[in-house]
Amino acid sequence: MSTERVAVVTGAAGGIGSAVAEVLAPRHTALLLLDRDGEALEAAAARFGTRGVRVRTAVCDVADRDAVDREVDRAERELGPVEELAHVAGVLRAGAATGDGDRDWDLSMAVNAGGTRNVCRAVARHMVRRRRGAIVAVSSNAAKLSRTGMAAYAASKAAATRYVLCLGLELAPDGVRCNVVSPGSTDTAMQRDLPGGPGSVVRGDLDAFRLGIPLGRVADPRDVAETVGFLLSDAARHITLTDVLVDGGASLRD
Repeated sequence: MSTERVAVVTGAAGGIGSAVAEVLAPRHTALLLLDRDGEALEAAAARFGTRGVRVRTAVCDVADRDAVDREVDRAERELGPVEELAHVAGVLRAGAATGDGDRDWDLSMAVNAGGTRNVCRAVARHMVRRRRGAIVAVSSNAAKLSRTGMAAYAASKAAATRYVLCLGLELAPDGVRCNVVSPGSTDTAMQRDLPGGPGSVVRGDLDAFRLGIPLGRVADPRDVAETVGFLLSDAARHITLTDVLVDGGASLRD
């Protein structure tokens, strides 16, 4: 068995993806970081230069199946067997469900749903042959809650969530674990681009039928990243097919 411990992180240029890379770096010998933003990706990777971890970066659109396959295959050859995948890449496009946002719908489905399938499948094919590995995909609590102006995002994240859990059921006999982490409002550029501010998210919005956050704050990316890191770790070796909410209680699930 290889002594290398290799992880792939998508959406690694910023936000939750960058925080996940920070959490995973100390326990890995190599990381493959993927993102569409090459400049921000290199800046994120530079932080690991003095930590004894090999880092490869690749500008890659997760909606491009062939590009994803190439990068994962290359990582297997040049870095070693990929033991863990943190799939974080995603897009958020807000708009009315009855609106004219066909392009936003198509993009959401291509990246959030299709990208999840592309990345998880590419990595899982290698893991199955070795009969070991762990996959965590970052989805959203919007996959479980009806949200005004969020139809495309919620639907695409619901599709991504269900794909990963079905994949996990199929791969469990091969020793590959698949889990989902579903954040709520998190302090990222994606969140800050939405109308309103953190205060309105915390308080909730009755006009939009939106509950507030019982813990009284939006999440820090590290809050989500630590949960991803745990589910990928050996400490979670008997956990699979789970969908963990990291939303400060906003979903009010028991």
